[in-house]
Parts: sequence; C-alpha cells; structure tokens
Amino acid sequence: MAIIIVTYFLLQIGKISSETLTFSLLNAGGSALILYSLSYNWNMASVLIESFWILISLIGLFRVLKKRTRI
Repeated sequence: MAIIIVTYFLLQIGKISSETLTFSLLNAGGSALILYSLSYNWNMASVLIESFWILISLIGLFRVLKKRTRI
C-alpha cells in the first residue's frame, strides 16, 4: 500500500509523470503486493480493485514501451 501512496504523492508533486515506465511499474508492483496479501485475508472487493489497478497499470506500461520503440 505504501508503494501506491508514495507513487501517487510523487505524481501530485510533479516528481514523476504518469507517462513513465517508473509510474506504471510502481503502480503494478504495489497492487501485486496488495493482491498477494489478500490471499491471506480474502476480500473480494479489494481483489477486484487491485486486479483492475494492475490491468490499467499494464496498459500504461505497454503504451510507454510502445512509444519507446518508435523513437
């Protein structure tokens, strides 16, 4: 959870951009860790939110990588 909060904070203060590899990786990694923790304390709503958060982060990751290969 701390990874996601710090990532969002860095985005809000302008230290990282939402269109960077770092942003997408931190979001996906933070969500994956939360998803892992949910295997010990199941909560369907949280599993769904974190699953979508990972999916959205992966879309951002692929967009960044696609943009890099065009250059």
